[in-house]
Amino acid sequence: MADKLKFALAVLLLAAGVAGFYLLGEQAMILRVLAVLAGVGLAVLVAWQTEQGRLFFAFARESTTEARKVVWPSRKETMQTTGLVFAFVVVMALFLWLTDKSLEWLLYDLVLGWKRS
Repeated sequence: MADKLKFALAVLLLAAGVAGFYLLGEQAMILRVLAVLAGVGLAVLVAWQTEQGRLFFAFARESTTEARKVVWPSRKETMQTTGLVFAFVVVMALFLWLTDKSLEWLLYDLVLGWKRS
């Protein structure tokens, strides 16, 4: 029950930060942005104290650790793969265009006899 109250408080703090942005409409933009950032910061701090918040931040930490382990392709591999994709797209476009024109000729000219002028 305490976690639900903390989460509700975090949502209210976030809403207060956004509301502060609009309520400070006559003030300088920096103050309005600081109001939003303060609301978001306080909401994150309160949400961090909940069980779901701790699980989320642990998940985020593990995700960044796993992302660092990824072996990214080199520039050469990326360019080769991109070239293959473009070549495939061109070949497929030509194939579909030829298929479309063949079916158009077959249906309109031969079957239906609608000769175009």
